[in-house]
Amino acid sequence: MSPEVRTVVNMKPYRQVLALPGLRSLLLVSVLARVPLTATGVTITFHVVFDLGRGYGAAGLVGAATTVGAALGAPLLGRLVDRHGLRPVLALTTVAEAIFWSTAPALPYPVLLPAAFVAGLLALPIFSVIRQSIAALVPPQRRRPAYALDSMSMELSFMVGPALAVALSTAVSARFTLYAVGAGVVAAGIALWLLNPPTRATDEPPRERRRVPRREWLTARLVALLVASLAATLVLGGTDVAVVAVLRAGGEVGWTGAVLAAWAVASLVGGFAYGAVSRQVSPLALVAALSLCTLPVGLGGGHWWLLSLALVPAGMLCAPTLAATADAVSRLVPAAVRGEAMGLHGSAVTVGIALGAPLSGAVIDASAPWWGFVVTGAIGLLIAAAVLPAELRHRRALTPAGGGELARPGQLDVPHIAPTPAPEAATSGKS
Repeated sequence: MSPEVRTVVNMKPYRQVLALPGLRSLLLVSVLARVPLTATGVTITFHVVFDLGRGYGAAGLVGAATTVGAALGAPLLGRLVDRHGLRPVLALTTVAEAIFWSTAPALPYPVLLPAAFVAGLLALPIFSVIRQSIAALVPPQRRRPAYALDSMSMELSFMVGPALAVALSTAVSARFTLYAVGAGVVAAGIALWLLNPPTRATDEPPRERRRVPRREWLTARLVALLVASLAATLVLGGTDVAVVAVLRAGGEVGWTGAVLAAWAVASLVGGFAYGAVSRQVSPLALVAALSLCTLPVGLGGGHWWLLSLALVPAGMLCAPTLAATADAVSRLVPAAVRGEAMGLHGSAVTVGIALGAPLSGAVIDASAPWWGFVVTGAIGLLIAAAVLPAELRHRRALTPAGGGELARPGQLDVPHIAPTPAPEAATSGKS
């Protein structure tokens, strides 16, 4: 077997990270806990349309209210985790989720709209907390496969959650599904509270009373990474809508589930390969590659199997891109503000998806379905090009005065704020 093939199928990085105390249980809880959370959007939509008798536009407003609340709340909740610990925040958000989901079926639409905003503001921060805990449990040199596993588990949750919600809504009722999903969200909060994963590594300083000024960690490079994360999910959100539109135009909308499943499987394969290889890849390069591979997807036309094949290259970059951006953010900030930084990353991901879907839809309505892929892919490329100067400035800053070698792509050393690696990390594998 050639060295290249051995590198791709190398399982050692995964064995190493899964042997770390606490990581297996964290990843298992993350998969189960995210399933009900991924089902909330379609559940609310069905409730507004079927139970309240409103249109899809009204359902979209409720979803938008939740999204705006979540985008604002994620960094605030992360900041509370940094200052007061994880369990108080989990207790607050789990109680808020219980109140919302137990009352939502009885709320009239004018009340449901602001309630959805508050629910988003105090949404259970599972996605950002899991990423923060991975940074605490895993030495920097081993985080790449750990974040790859996290992205793959998130992909599995998105494959299962919405499908279960649709099946339950059609087989029983939308109202019953609302209660069931709410119970699942509350159970997820309780499970995470009981697990109580660490948010600081053992070698990192305990919570500080001194507030770390944002100017010390909210650097141009971190902002560039957040913008790149937004660009990646904007492309993904736009692709989701464009797939449905292309298949509908070709009279094969019944194959939508199969095409999206193929896209998700490609993402899982790409995530596995990303975590297994030892070579570093720049998050910005992954965002640009994802955008570039999305541009020609529409050439598959309305034939579901051609569209599935066209989605494979872009699909294989989905999980790696999200894993790389989360990994990069975890390295660029000190432990004292990692929760807030991960919350900002979560907000960027949320806003990107929220912008991508309506943007692609508007382009499709004004032109043709395949333009949804082209426009969102082009925007992703433009954003990657716009934030490139921040990356180049960072690399120039790492160049020694004597003209030494630049940092490798993806290297994210920030000596003045980076947490000190654990002793065992100094001799472990590459990150």
